[in-house]
Amino acid sequence: MKPFIHKFGLGALLAISVPGLATAGGEYDPLISSLWIDQLEVSTQADQPLSWDAQAWFGTNWHRLYINSEGQSASGETESENQLLYSKPVTRLWDLQFGLGYDQNQSESQSWGVVGVQGLAPYFFEVRAALMANDHNVGARFDASYDALITQRLILVPSVKLNFYANDDSKMELGSGLSSSELGLRLRYEISRKFAPYVGVKWNEVYGKTADYIRAGVGRTSELSAVAGVRIWF
Repeated sequence: MKPFIHKFGLGALLAISVPGLATAGGEYDPLISSLWIDQLEVSTQADQPLSWDAQAWFGTNWHRLYINSEGQSASGETESENQLLYSKPVTRLWDLQFGLGYDQNQSESQSWGVVGVQGLAPYFFEVRAALMANDHNVGARFDASYDALITQRLILVPSVKLNFYANDDSKMELGSGLSSSELGLRLRYEISRKFAPYVGVKWNEVYGKTADYIRAGVGRTSELSAVAGVRIWF
């Protein structure tokens, strides 16, 4: 997830620091865009998958269209979670978002209606949370991270990702309740604000019925792995 200064953009910072300069319906609200590849990494997991977590947006300080994509690919098989969201600030630090989601695993896919929030929680935790629903299930996703500055260029980033579902879904191999989690700890070095390689570790675990589906496919339900990757901003 992105640092606050980059997430909201220069226009939004000016709006905060200079009241009245960038107000809703005001004259200063230019079209801006950004592409963040927050994580592009390989890991020591089985098959050494290539994983990504990316976000692109286009619009103004007050009305934006977001595309979120997260997933992994290994041995020609891809799993991903994708969202197309309209986003509007409801406070200086929080955006309300709603739109559509599309998930796929090796052989199946499903669509969602999505409503969520994105912003900066107390103590500078960056948070994304979404509630999803379709005709057979309801789900929730929570994603939080924190940038701990060791130096101005060396940054330690703990993170957590959680997925919940109301019902079992054998097609997508998802169980009800807490379905999966990922805890990460990555150390990145910012060669520039737009390019930062990193190394780290992550712990992935699945629970309940989701774990049963994974075991049936001869997969691992808990795995600690090392990662190496790069963070890029356009």
